[in-house]
Amino acid sequence: MTRETALNIVLMAVLLAVPLAAWSLDEPFVITLATRAAILAIAGVGLNVALGLGGLVSFGHAVFFGLGGYAMGILAHHAQTYTPLMTAPFTIDGTTSMPVIWLVAIGVSVLAALAIGALSLRTTGVYFIMITLAFAQMVYYFAISWPAYGGEDGLSVYVRNGFPGLNTMDPIQYFSLCYGVLALVLLGVSRLARSPFGLMLQAARQDPERVEAIGQTPYRLYLTAFVISGAITGLSGALFADLNRFVSPTMLSWHMSGEIMIFVILGGVGRVFGPVAGAALFILLEHLLGGLSAYWHVYLGAMLLGVVLFARGGLYGLLAGREVAHD
Repeated sequence: MTRETALNIVLMAVLLAVPLAAWSLDEPFVITLATRAAILAIAGVGLNVALGLGGLVSFGHAVFFGLGGYAMGILAHHAQTYTPLMTAPFTIDGTTSMPVIWLVAIGVSVLAALAIGALSLRTTGVYFIMITLAFAQMVYYFAISWPAYGGEDGLSVYVRNGFPGLNTMDPIQYFSLCYGVLALVLLGVSRLARSPFGLMLQAARQDPERVEAIGQTPYRLYLTAFVISGAITGLSGALFADLNRFVSPTMLSWHMSGEIMIFVILGGVGRVFGPVAGAALFILLEHLLGGLSAYWHVYLGAMLLGVVLFARGGLYGLLAGREVAHD
């Protein structure tokens, strides 16, 4: 067992132990914090597929996070108000079933990632960063001017959606659901990183000309990774909106894109479990330092600067060594 594998096990064990201890002590707020960390970790893992494996610095991933949230909000809104989502040419009703909502959120995010990626990947470097940001801001301002679903005020959902066999209104049960989704996503991404596609994608990140010389098309590799990344991030957006029972344009803002990128950088770019550590640390700092000062982001910025300057591999680089492993 490598040091990174042991660190992965400890990290997931701690993430599970904290809410279980809070449940035994009747501290639902702590369970909610752990649930938030698990959901945001999924978003970070999604971005890490594009950033860590493919080297695609996307500053617009909030568009997928927000689209997943709005997919949940719109479907649940129509189900709870007993109004059809669409009446022509045939009637489509809303739903409060989480599995159905997840499929819709993933589908919408995949289509958006396919369209955005197909255009954005024609550019490279800072141009790619700016065009992904531009697409996200376009959707953000569209959401603000969409009065049918709350516009700038957002959209509230009265009751959390349902999952077969679970009471999702119970904090510990909803955490268990999100934790299970996170574990499955981590397993899938870990296998993806070790698959022929994942290895080819990492090779394209390091030397696209050599990959092209052996008959592969870097553009297709990048686009596939971008779509997978968007799908995972969209799923996390649906879970996040269900956690809060509220969706708003802030989920689409560039601030959200920045936060997701912070999870990846803090934990370790290219480390499959790195965003989990980054998201957990972010939530911990937000909770502890937020009570001390409204400007707690200053301390976060200082920590991020320290990681960039002195710990290029993030927390995992410090604790597990420089070698990137995908266990």
